[in-house]
Amino acid sequence: MKEAIVSRGPKVHIIESEIPKPGPGQVVVKIEYAGSNPKDWKRPEYWGSKASINQGDDHAGVVHEVGEGVSDFKIGDRVAAMHEGKQPGGSYAEYGVSWAYTTIHLPEHTSFQEGAAIPFAAFTAACALYAKLNLPHPTHPISDLQKLPLMIWGASSAVGSYAVQLAKKSNIHPLICVAGRAQEHVERMIDRSKGDTVIDYRKGRATVAQEIKASLRGEKLEYAFDAVSEMGSYQTICDVLDHQTGKITLIIPAQSYFDIPKTIEKSVTTVASVHEDLK
Repeated sequence: MKEAIVSRGPKVHIIESEIPKPGPGQVVVKIEYAGSNPKDWKRPEYWGSKASINQGDDHAGVVHEVGEGVSDFKIGDRVAAMHEGKQPGGSYAEYGVSWAYTTIHLPEHTSFQEGAAIPFAAFTAACALYAKLNLPHPTHPISDLQKLPLMIWGASSAVGSYAVQLAKKSNIHPLICVAGRAQEHVERMIDRSKGDTVIDYRKGRATVAQEIKASLRGEKLEYAFDAVSEMGSYQTICDVLDHQTGKITLIIPAQSYFDIPKTIEKSVTTVASVHEDLK
């Protein structure tokens, strides 16, 4: 099969490889579409030749083979899947490997192209909301009578958009969504009748903080997911996040976030958690 190797530049080289074989608990997919993510060029750019591998982790297609112990999938199933990063069998190839627990069935009305954009972003958002912030799960949504303000900075991004949709499934409101040019996209997802709002980050730190406070209507902001984590995003969030009970989770592992007040509980969300402590 053909496989794409990404190296610093970024540069892409096509090589010939063997079709991967699934190990126990794994699924091999004949890939129709592969999704790309920022880390696909950042890893080789920052780490050099040791990161010159098949960087793809998102794909959709048809199940080609399943490993020992896999019962939820069979040959011919339409699926989307997330490959385990930095391991053989990446998504930039004709065939890719995933664990069964990061593989999902695709309904007929969802195209392979759409499916390839789901796993990495959706799993990242889920890790942020339910593992790092420990918010109520969609299987146990909160009461309509309860208010649980949640800020999502970067709500129009792929990860942020999934965070908005997952939060709604958990009946978490009001959602304080921060976005830029793509505010209309966010507007279509939120529920204004439950206090949700969209704020334009381009108005500047002071104005954004003021608008966030106004949208809270006296409620404390205790939960924030920063799906951007740069260019002043988390500093502005900390202007309004409760300094005694506030929790914030961010997405760039390499940053220290030293200027976040020590009384605020901070964490970093990485989708690799699904293969590590959340496995």
